[in-house]
Amino acid sequence: MDLVTLIPSAGNLVFTIAAFVLALSIIVTVHEYGHYIVGRWTGIKAEVFSLGFGPVLVSRIDRHGTKWQIAALPLGGFVRFMGDASATSARPSPDVARMDQDTRRHTMHGAPLWARTATVAAGPLFNFALAILVFAALSLARGVAVDPPTVGALVALPPDAVEQGGLAPGDTILALNGVPTPDHVSLLRAVETLPVDAPPVYTVRRDGAERDVPGPFPFPPIVSSVQPRTAAADAGLRPGDVVVAIAGEPVRTFRELQARVAENGGQPVAIRIWRAGETLEFSLTPKSMDLPLTDGSFETRWIIGMNGGLAFESATRMPGPVEALSYGVDQLGYILQSSLSALYHMLTGAISSCNLSGPIGIAETSGAAASQGLETFIWFIAMLSAAVGLLNLFPIPVLDGGHLVFYLYEGITGRPPSDRAMRFLTAVGLAMLLGLMAFALTNDLVCP
Repeated sequence: MDLVTLIPSAGNLVFTIAAFVLALSIIVTVHEYGHYIVGRWTGIKAEVFSLGFGPVLVSRIDRHGTKWQIAALPLGGFVRFMGDASATSARPSPDVARMDQDTRRHTMHGAPLWARTATVAAGPLFNFALAILVFAALSLARGVAVDPPTVGALVALPPDAVEQGGLAPGDTILALNGVPTPDHVSLLRAVETLPVDAPPVYTVRRDGAERDVPGPFPFPPIVSSVQPRTAAADAGLRPGDVVVAIAGEPVRTFRELQARVAENGGQPVAIRIWRAGETLEFSLTPKSMDLPLTDGSFETRWIIGMNGGLAFESATRMPGPVEALSYGVDQLGYILQSSLSALYHMLTGAISSCNLSGPIGIAETSGAAASQGLETFIWFIAMLSAAVGLLNLFPIPVLDGGHLVFYLYEGITGRPPSDRAMRFLTAVGLAMLLGLMAFALTNDLVCP
């Protein structure tokens, strides 16, 4: 990938930058507000709350004496507490030594260890909380699929590619080719045993009676969503598109579509799409990607960037608040686990270091997510918030995790690290962070 290919048309570029700045601003605001509000609760006074860096565009001072400002460079933010020598809170200003004890208590460096620890940890924790609440809210908005699987609506499929058969909205699916399907997990397992050369038989409950009806293959080659920064996204594929042929050969199932793409390796593949009665032709070049598995490992596959879906929309129910929050926690846990696993596998060389994206890649993903709709963009913000929270917990000086390591040392030894050690470690941490950013930016420019 060269720099020219990263520059879309002017309109798309503006949209991408706007989406990136909006996503980053929301995440940074939540992160810094965590520092600010917990600091205030623990008696540490914030002098400045800034969204962005550089020249101040607009500001105001609240009744607590905190200056709230928006600066010209919207690539981060900071909270500067009373007595800080800089926005990193790494070292105190000379004024702290001249303060009386009561005034010093309201500075970051004069506050008790527990107050400093809580204030620093609050930033990443607020990022995690944002992710949980967004995932929970989306589950409330979408609903959750009812069990046993029930047909909410039939998905539009090309009549000459897949027979809709006898399924009807409201059908409760009890079995698939005789294999019981009491829940969606059982339905997925039953699909794995189905032959692809004959329509399956669904045992359904309809109007209080059980009956066997022919129906479509449960997972036809339909596009349920398009992954950002992939061949499918670049070609303009949309949710609801159905792949009817690859290289002129008919395709009946999504599993068959995946296999045909994998067999083709990285060579361009010709696909025929059915879209609302219209047939379209595309040529897509698969991309090698390292995909996480449920056991924490990774599998390298050739993909074109589309996710599959059922031949029908499942009926849903409204989850309770506890269930929705539990779902949010599960999603956050999955993101953190898969992120740490990916980092470990990159460090050991098991997967490509190109899996680490820099600012250009994140900006591109922001724009692609926003272009797919508000829900997708909100989901992306939650995922990015979780990633930012995790990154800030890494034990690197200048990051929150580095501060927490210093506080741990202080708690064990009874004294903070020396000024000399702090200056040295802060310089090392800054060099590490800049090196990581340069490496990620290089990935954006050179990785395929």
